[in-house]
Amino acid sequence: MRTFNHIGIVHTQPLEGEFYNEGMKVYLTDFSKSKNHIEWLRFDSDSWMPKLIQTETHIAYNVTDLKEELKDAKVLLEPVDCGDDNWIAFIEEEGIAVELMYHGKLN
Repeated sequence: MRTFNHIGIVHTQPLEGEFYNEGMKVYLTDFSKSKNHIEWLRFDSDSWMPKLIQTETHIAYNVTDLKEELKDAKVLLEPVDCGDDNWIAFIEEEGIAVELMYHGKLN
């Protein structure tokens, strides 16, 4: 089951309040502080993230079963541990990146 979490929009100019994720080589804003749950993303030129994520808007969902969501999906980014049992993965659907967010242990 999916529930909407946020929308991620790629941009190129520094924004107030953005922070840097060194592992993914991206500057982000905190979508939880956005009235419309917008996460702004600005990637380093040498970011290893898939190009579709770096160049297009994505939609993010909380999911109850990450492994089930990844079955038969076009996976752009395998699950990444974000700490505290928080995981993200990206798939491609309908030509855009979809971020799947999961909280819990992965077996």
